[in-house]
Amino acid sequence: MKKKSTSSVALLAALASFGLPGAAAFADDHPQDQPLVVGSDFGVAPWMVRGAAGPEGFGVDLITAIAKKIGRPSVDVQDINFSGLFAALFSKRIEFTVNPLNITQERSEKMLYTEPFFATGNGFLVRKGEKLESLDGLKGQVLAVNRGTISDTWATQNADKYGFEVQRYETFPDSVQAVITHRAFTALNEIPTTVYAASKNPAIEVGFKDFNGRNFGYAFRYGDEAYRDKVESAIECLKQDGTLAQLYEKWYGEKAAEGTALTTVYAGYGAPGFKGYDDKPHDLACN
Repeated sequence: MKKKSTSSVALLAALASFGLPGAAAFADDHPQDQPLVVGSDFGVAPWMVRGAAGPEGFGVDLITAIAKKIGRPSVDVQDINFSGLFAALFSKRIEFTVNPLNITQERSEKMLYTEPFFATGNGFLVRKGEKLESLDGLKGQVLAVNRGTISDTWATQNADKYGFEVQRYETFPDSVQAVITHRAFTALNEIPTTVYAASKNPAIEVGFKDFNGRNFGYAFRYGDEAYRDKVESAIECLKQDGTLAQLYEKWYGEKAAEGTALTTVYAGYGAPGFKGYDDKPHDLACN
């Protein structure tokens, strides 16, 4: 964490006295002796799924490791459909999001991001044996998406360009089922999610991968910069000591590529090039 000057401490106290984000908000919203309360859609394997003993997956292992780094006693992951996730964040039902959330300019106007820690793109699932060799193959087809996701945004923006119809579902498994039952030709989601889904279901395969430079990050409320920085420092330490790469290999079955967001520690705090980014350098203090 960055050291605060005497004037900074006084400013935080003044902000707290007016009910604005500051020291009091930090303590009230993130009680150090209580479980870390975060939110994610449980329907995105292998990021986070409901297991016999509770949620499990890459995202669970990651936030558990982060909680340990920042000194929280445990983690309480709330299962929230993606369409309701941001409302849960802004109403303070959760402290921050831990779902596979794309960093976008539009979202950064409303939410405060950590630095990127996972690279992704568009993955198109089709029935086993079907062919989709390019985006042009979507013409005249029905494409299923998880409502409110970046995949939904991409589909909405590109439906006319490529000539396909969009069907929206509340969960990713529902969109996959639409493909299997011939209600849709393809289901669109993040590349790692579709690769994993295809490895577990012989009825589907990844028809096409569109790597486009997107990255995932956690999202916080504006005014929560101090806690965002604390969590991001933990993420950076997990990159530095190789934990993040190990978790990726454990859950996705392949080694993390060097030079991607899985292994790169970025200067400053937040997502470079997006609103909320603080470019001031800082030293890591990993334990």
